[in-house]
Amino acid sequence: MDWLSRLFEMMPMRGRLDLRCSYGAPWRIDQGPGEANEIPYHAVLAGSATLEDPAGGRPLQLKRGDILLLPGNPRHVMHDGSGAAPLPARNRASLNFTISENLGSDERLDLLCGHFAVAPPHDRLLRSYLPPRLIVHAGTHAGQKETAAQLAGLVALMRSESADDHLGGRAMLNALSTAMFTLVLRLASETDDAPRGLLALAGNPRLAPAVAALFNEPARAWSLPDLARLCNMSRATLARQFQEKLGRSATDLLTDIRMTLAANELRKSSLSTGAVAEAVGYQSEAAFQRAFKSHMGITPAQWRKMQEPSGREVFARPAAPADAKPAETSEVDPPVEPRPARRGDAPSLA
Repeated sequence: MDWLSRLFEMMPMRGRLDLRCSYGAPWRIDQGPGEANEIPYHAVLAGSATLEDPAGGRPLQLKRGDILLLPGNPRHVMHDGSGAAPLPARNRASLNFTISENLGSDERLDLLCGHFAVAPPHDRLLRSYLPPRLIVHAGTHAGQKETAAQLAGLVALMRSESADDHLGGRAMLNALSTAMFTLVLRLASETDDAPRGLLALAGNPRLAPAVAALFNEPARAWSLPDLARLCNMSRATLARQFQEKLGRSATDLLTDIRMTLAANELRKSSLSTGAVAEAVGYQSEAAFQRAFKSHMGITPAQWRKMQEPSGREVFARPAAPADAKPAETSEVDPPVEPRPARRGDAPSLA
């Protein structure tokens, strides 16, 4: 199985279209942050938009065909660039989504706004391997990559589905949103300037065998020389490439994969903690207990207890009134620094 398919198999994720915006200048969108486990997205169907940099840097111009993902889940502001006070917008609910519009008469912005919900705690892991802001361009003109054309076709289908209330429209739009996330990551990994993180790592053909091996056989006792041989490079070169492309070591990635799988097993199965430990590559249950608590902040037993049915669906988001503002939430927690290995722990890649 390829690494991206394996990633989404490990990390349940769903997309949802929240709004279709139709604005004439002057207009302004002020959103976020969303729920803690959400990644907002915006797809420009027509017109253009100016995206402010929350850090105070130079604004970015978004044009037709651009798709913006915000894995950092920040508060974000987009506007028409005129600097004029925005015209009031009115939201109206259709059968399957919400339409937001104003009475502006200039070139209109046509924008799909939604979010991807990632099951906790995998949302934090995914954010740690993706850039806080990711923009790709979906297009069908000559010279575009096949993935860009596929993405353009998918967005066109979303545009058609959101043009009117169709039977099964909500299910279609949400399923297409989920597929869009996969295509956006695929396209970003294919670019020559893929952002640092998992996309840059997996997009490097020389490192792809090591990435695939870690995702597909995480319980195996991998060593750095093993992975280096798969990639036909020296151990030192492999270690340097991981740090340059991913910003982390191969050991870090392997541990994250193992802990993700362990969290899933503890949630859904009746396997003992020792059996889960063995299934994800730990020979010692005590070593697994230490690694899990270091990574998750709680013991495997506490995690399993927290996953007992509570009546709240993990991807649920309360339906907001037509004129409500997006919900706010806290900032993303920082990644946990790995602890030094103890005797009996899963071996590091050395």
